[in-house]
Amino acid sequence: MDDENKSLIQLLKKFERVIILVITCAMALVLVLVTLDLIWLIVQDIRDSGLLLQIDQLLDIFGLFMLVLIGVELFESVFKSYLQREHTLRVELVIAVAIIAVSRKIIILDWKDYDSGTLFAAAALVISLCAGFFLLRARQLPKENNEST
Repeated sequence: MDDENKSLIQLLKKFERVIILVITCAMALVLVLVTLDLIWLIVQDIRDSGLLLQIDQLLDIFGLFMLVLIGVELFESVFKSYLQREHTLRVELVIAVAIIAVSRKIIILDWKDYDSGTLFAAAALVISLCAGFFLLRARQLPKENNEST
């Protein structure tokens, strides 16, 4: 590889790192704002209804709470995996975020509005994601055990 190609690759790697840093900072800002929104929603609901919240209020709170967890998981996967270690996103972290996101959606849905086909599809999606996560972890455990010995 000639010097021109090497310098172009180095420039592209620096550009990629800057973009990831910008995305990470933006995610941190969004996480702070969503957390403040969650706290504000809880305070408003308690102020309006007292300590006995309605089901729809609880679903809104849990939905926003799960959204914060999804954001934290994304932040962790980008920050730790990409910036600190391998400079790649690990597939298992992406699947873990997908499991959390699908779980959030399942929690906040009003299931009586959907037919049995939708219920089976949601179940199949969760089972598929969890099975994929399990298989990835099972494949990595022997590698991790060999590295530690």
